[in-house]
Amino acid sequence: MGIAVHHGDIRQASDLEIFDSQNWVIDCAANPSVLAGTDGKTSSRQLVEHNLFGTLNLLEVCKRWRSGFMLISTSRVYSIQSLTSLDLAVRDNAFYPLGKPFPFGMTEKGITESFSTSAPISLYGSSKLASETLALEYGQCFNFPVLINRCGVMAGARQFGRPDQGIFAYWLHSWRQKRPLRYIGFNGTGYQVRDCLHPRDLARLVLMQISKSKSARKTPICNVSGGISSAYSLKQLSQWCENRWGFHRVDADFSPRPFDLPWVVLDSSLAQQIWGWTPTISTEEIITEIANFADTHSEWLQVSK
Repeated sequence: MGIAVHHGDIRQASDLEIFDSQNWVIDCAANPSVLAGTDGKTSSRQLVEHNLFGTLNLLEVCKRWRSGFMLISTSRVYSIQSLTSLDLAVRDNAFYPLGKPFPFGMTEKGITESFSTSAPISLYGSSKLASETLALEYGQCFNFPVLINRCGVMAGARQFGRPDQGIFAYWLHSWRQKRPLRYIGFNGTGYQVRDCLHPRDLARLVLMQISKSKSARKTPICNVSGGISSAYSLKQLSQWCENRWGFHRVDADFSPRPFDLPWVVLDSSLAQQIWGWTPTISTEEIITEIANFADTHSEWLQVSK
């Protein structure tokens, strides 16, 4: 495909000095775990160095090259307190918001870009939100285009199966291998819901944005996700796995965890309005792709550690 791979560390500005000028820089390098820096296994300072200082070095490169900058951000920039305060009910083994009315920044399609980003949002979320702000300021001060995509859960085959980063892949691979699984918090029901998005759908949007970047000068931030139609609860995911591979026990852990959220679904209407983009790969297709991969890669959970 003509892709050159270079190993480096974006925390080190000198590692970026070897490159020739480029038209665009896409920043998708980060520690993406919401538990990072607080789990006793990772450093809070290192999290900020990866997620914010790395972005700063890339922005300095864009300033020098006069190139465009795209940040792959996250739904985790939205306020934990606001999300945990949603009025929820249960239907089909999943939480759903009652609305009547919806809080500011939310529609029947999900969370919009105007939803609260007030702290707390986790160290991970705050490092990404700070990166967003810094990117917008650099673009304004030094006159280069900046685009920010706040993504829902990315999922697909070959994604590492980790409970803190790739929950769809982790759940399917663990079920396939009969590994221990738990519904954590929310009374151990597994009703917590997330949307999902295949990387190929994100890639389509990225190519659109790069070719038509002037379209987003006034609205550089967009939610990007599969939306309501892609939303699954862990309980529903378990039902899918049982239909495919047979019964596997899932334990209930009633202890709540910091930063866990009952319902996160993004409304991507703005991306559709600006770019004419909608996701084309359904959750059923995504899960089937992961399952097919799991059937032929029994070692994947060990590789993912």
